[in-house]
Amino acid sequence: MFNLRRVFAAKPAPAGETVTARLNARLQPIDRGEQFEHPLGEALQSEGLGEVVGGGTQLAGEPAGIEFCDVEIRLKQASEPVLRRVIERLEFLGAPKGSRLIIESSGREIAFGNQEGLALVLNGTDLPAEIYASCDINHVVSELSRLMGEKGSFRGYWEGSKETSLYCYGGSFVEMSKAIEPLLNNYPLCRGAKVEQIA
Repeated sequence: MFNLRRVFAAKPAPAGETVTARLNARLQPIDRGEQFEHPLGEALQSEGLGEVVGGGTQLAGEPAGIEFCDVEIRLKQASEPVLRRVIERLEFLGAPKGSRLIIESSGREIAFGNQEGLALVLNGTDLPAEIYASCDINHVVSELSRLMGEKGSFRGYWEGSKETSLYCYGGSFVEMSKAIEPLLNNYPLCRGAKVEQIA
């Protein structure tokens, strides 16, 4: 019933070696670019290591919506120190656990990632109409960031036909879950919401 689709954009690659950072992150294209592609590309170019040449978001059927993200990187050379540097930078930018760096020439995969992921899944159809009329999902997003503080941050969302998922990433799923309990217990739009670990 559902078909996987891939949103992908790339520019011609320069000489060198291609590696793909497959991020275990549920980010739409704009969020992926802002959080990973652009800052990684700037860092690689400033250090003379290479550049980001493309990116993709693997879409899936509901309820997941998004499966993973790719960032395609062209390196002048894919030596071990350079690969480690790429991974260090991606982890600095918040790469979730379960991510992989794929070296195209050999098919070798290197696991990386240091953040855990939390999905807050809101019921978009079954609550009383007055709740949808009086509540604001932007308030939920603001409260997620406020309550989590340094424990995590809101990174993106997926709006399906029956549910809306808000994606947060941080050092500990358990700590993020505890931090947002006041929101879940008191804000009507969060009634019956599900909290799921996604990384």
